[in-house]
Amino acid sequence: MNKIISSADADAYLARIGVERPAVPDLAALRELHIRHLHAVPFENLSIHLGEEIVLDPAALVAKVTGGRGGFCYELNGAFAALLDALGYRVTLLAARVMGPEGRFGPPFDHLALQVRTAGSDEPWLVDVGFGRNSHYPLRFDERGEQADPAGPFRLAETADGDLDLLREGDVQYRIERRSRELADFEGGCWWHRTSPKSLFTKAVICSRLTGTGRVTLSDRTLVTTGATGRQELPLAEEEVLPAFREHFGIALDRAPQARRIPEEQVVP
Repeated sequence: MNKIISSADADAYLARIGVERPAVPDLAALRELHIRHLHAVPFENLSIHLGEEIVLDPAALVAKVTGGRGGFCYELNGAFAALLDALGYRVTLLAARVMGPEGRFGPPFDHLALQVRTAGSDEPWLVDVGFGRNSHYPLRFDERGEQADPAGPFRLAETADGDLDLLREGDVQYRIERRSRELADFEGGCWWHRTSPKSLFTKAVICSRLTGTGRVTLSDRTLVTTGATGRQELPLAEEEVLPAFREHFGIALDRAPQARRIPEEQVVP
């Protein structure tokens, strides 16, 4: 990638996730950037339900993060790729297809993941800050054995077609193509996810981030927390929604997003 964000933008991004600029773009710094990003920047689809435009431009994605928001995979990993590139990492964008609850893969360009190389090393790492219950830290891209992570055991497995399946606790999460991609390649997938009635993102409002003990998620009007004491669900009254976004995600909104569920007959899949 060409460096397309300024040093000031990179510093603002680092401030958002609470990390000092690394002296060297090495693995230790990459691990810290990854985990801090997951804690600070929520996975959210609020733009879809607020009627906001989603622009897959690195500078715009970084501005969204530094402005206090998050995004879904194209936005989060697109912005993180720009930050890593500005810090001196070598970043490749990769397309993936997510395994759905019905046991089938989603459409092409269903997901954006990153392959990252650190300073002075050709070893690639799988980096992903835009996929729900994913690994807390980067995974070795060329390793085929089990890789331990606080989120559970992960493994990358070769497929017959030369792709890679990412498995968590033995279950396939998504299938990665190895060909290098450009951010513009994902515009069709982004459009599908924000307009199709078959997309999970048009069905409900979602905002979620990692915490020190588990996760906190606002799903429509239910606040879900997981941690040492288990899972707790708290229905929210309408007047409690905006304060919940501010308290748990640092997101200040002037109106609460309403799920705009799209009838099947209105959109061609």
